[in-house]
Amino acid sequence: MSPGARERADLIVALARLAGGLRDAGVRVALGDEVDAAAALVRIDLADPDEVRRALRCTLRIRAADVAAFERVFARTWLGAASTTARPPPARALSRPAAAGGLALLRGALATDDDRGDDAPDGGEPGATAQALYRKKPFDRCDDRDVAVVERLLDQLARRLATRRSRRWIPVHGRGRTDLRRSLRRAVVTGGELIALAHRARPIETARIVLLCDTSGSMEAHTRFLLAFARALRRVADRTEVFAFNTELVRITAWMRLSRLDVLQAKLREAVPDWSGGTRIGECLAAFASRHLRELVDSRTVVVIVSDGLDRGDPAVLADAVRRIRARARRVLWLNPLAGDPRYQPTAAGMAAAAPHLDLLAPAHDVASLERLLPYLRGCGAAPIRSLMETGRASPPGRSIDKRGSALPDPRQT
Repeated sequence: MSPGARERADLIVALARLAGGLRDAGVRVALGDEVDAAAALVRIDLADPDEVRRALRCTLRIRAADVAAFERVFARTWLGAASTTARPPPARALSRPAAAGGLALLRGALATDDDRGDDAPDGGEPGATAQALYRKKPFDRCDDRDVAVVERLLDQLARRLATRRSRRWIPVHGRGRTDLRRSLRRAVVTGGELIALAHRARPIETARIVLLCDTSGSMEAHTRFLLAFARALRRVADRTEVFAFNTELVRITAWMRLSRLDVLQAKLREAVPDWSGGTRIGECLAAFASRHLRELVDSRTVVVIVSDGLDRGDPAVLADAVRRIRARARRVLWLNPLAGDPRYQPTAAGMAAAAPHLDLLAPAHDVASLERLLPYLRGCGAAPIRSLMETGRASPPGRSIDKRGSALPDPRQT
């Protein structure tokens, strides 16, 4: 038996043992839940106990009343009394005979997972899909196998920008609200007869976004996913402009037409000087303010700076550049992957200098954190909004801070 096959066999037995222990403890676990769990386990880092625990709690649909029982059984059957790793224990005889059909289904979930893609699991109750797990998987822990799934999620996320309607009413042909005034004007030429009614509707609002992406070495683990997000935004909002910066500022909007992310990243490595090298955030933002601010930014534009804020330059230059951008833009957002850590405080010199001029300082470490930004990219979020610096504390992972210092809600629940 190959090492991979042996590990899958160990995983199947460990999962069946865990499910059996939960049933013995009075926790309801359906066979379909076990299949969901098997499909999820092959997509996560098995060496991370917390990630395994969260994946199993989600896919086995552990209820709040059963959490304590789950933790006890998980520690006993999966981690072991003295184990410090989440790798499943070696395959041994189960404490009671397992149903052959159940083990066969689990083997099938592992063997055919790549072929099945991200189809919804079977069963009477909805289960957590792999996409739900990927929404909260940090970008710096994703590998090459995860890129395609995360890229699809980012495309879906960006398309939601193109669903908000404007407050303005415009004439339309076909369906829409009856425009009585225009209908009466038309009737003048037909002797007062309303032969055809005029209609009006609210058009889809097109977001105006300028993205300034840090591509220095400290951002390398997040760069490809943030580029995927920028490309997805460009597809749904054709007024989106994208710049890359590290030691120099380069306009890369034209490159966003490339269909493959790996090709895009390879081209940008050649086109952008000092890619994955050092960074001078203040000088690059000052260059943007001098060369492009008047052309690309107006009172309807949302400017998004994506950087960890680790600047080697003069903080005063950075503060002045952000202030100039803020004076002209509708809103300035700073997305910092480091802010996904609940311990994060924007105390680095550059970040502290920029924070007073920002409308929002928020994390950008996973898909869920980017999802919460949609109302602000549309230009409809509450304003002004205090940054983390002004509130004096960091937000929980994936959360941002509003002007009252409380966590912003998940937009899917509002």
